[in-house]
Amino acid sequence: MTYQIRLPRVNHTLETYTLSEVSPYSLTSAPARQRKAYAAAHVVADPFADNTPGAGATLDWDATLAYRRYLWGLGFSVAEAMDTAQRGMGLDWMVSQELIRRSLTEARSYGGEIACGAGTDHLLPRPGLTLADVIEAYQEQCAFIEGQGGRIILMASRALAACARAPEDYVYVYDAILSQVSQPVILHWLGEMFDPALASYWGHAEHGAAMEACLDLIQRHVSKIGGIKISLLDAEREVEMRRRLPEGVRMYTGDDFNFARLIRGDEQGYSHALLGIFDAIAPAAAAAFQALDAQEWERYGAILAPTVPLSRHIFQAPTYYYKTGVVFMAYLNGHQEHFRLVAGLESARSLVHLSDLFILADKAGLLVDPAMACERMRRVLAVAGMA
Repeated sequence: MTYQIRLPRVNHTLETYTLSEVSPYSLTSAPARQRKAYAAAHVVADPFADNTPGAGATLDWDATLAYRRYLWGLGFSVAEAMDTAQRGMGLDWMVSQELIRRSLTEARSYGGEIACGAGTDHLLPRPGLTLADVIEAYQEQCAFIEGQGGRIILMASRALAACARAPEDYVYVYDAILSQVSQPVILHWLGEMFDPALASYWGHAEHGAAMEACLDLIQRHVSKIGGIKISLLDAEREVEMRRRLPEGVRMYTGDDFNFARLIRGDEQGYSHALLGIFDAIAPAAAAAFQALDAQEWERYGAILAPTVPLSRHIFQAPTYYYKTGVVFMAYLNGHQEHFRLVAGLESARSLVHLSDLFILADKAGLLVDPAMACERMRRVLAVAGMA
């Protein structure tokens, strides 16, 4: 059956788009054997709550946890309470604690693997903020996660970026935290394109110098660092750093532009993955990992090739609004009954952007039910008076 829909275009017209066939990908998969793959998961807002800018986040817990089961069912580990879950963009630490608690319980029940983000986002900016304040904030969140039996992803800190005056300040804070955690963490280096407040992280504005500082820190704490995720959208920088990591420390790509080739790797190594785009392309990514495990490189490339333009579109500048596209994909595919986000971020992308996303998702084979996707796209357009 052929499905068509009229979509708004940038030239102020509505054009008819004819969809491809139904998605070819299975909705279940075994975990990848050759790579470790974390999907950073979004949260589902309660559409009846006041999830507007500045309001406290209220979640639909059933739909939020169901999405984690969906990701586990496709073989992914879940990276919980990260920036994909709107951490620092509407999801505060109080609600994050409940999210972490519920997700860890769900993981134990399901048998899924999970790691959780610990940061300092409950530490409000104020005059006189000190490194001791940052350490205390990190300690609180790390203690909560480990107290719940969880593994830590040590997120970058806006508060540290605001009060640090030199690279040594980063060393001081991370020394204190890493000396206290009970099991190895995954470090998280989030670039300024994802969060402008994190510019000059590690004490350097230039990424090369920042990388040197980060590598020095990793060498100091090899036994407490299981890996590092870097999200700089710079494939060459990631490869350079990957080749210099100590033995036993994994590189987790956070590059939503170049993930396909970084995961495949080269003659000197490869990256594992901790990616927000996996939330949106999970069935295709799972199939690609199965091809990689079988060393079917052409099939691996053919599966992921059309997902890269989709990912680059979702993560286009301003990159930090990528959450809108991730949730829109979940809505189109029936994982939630509404297109609403915490903090009202459903309004962060234009209708033309969403229409282009719809087309790219279809071309990547990621609309599992074309009839439903068309109906849901029409609902979004109707709200704007464009259906």
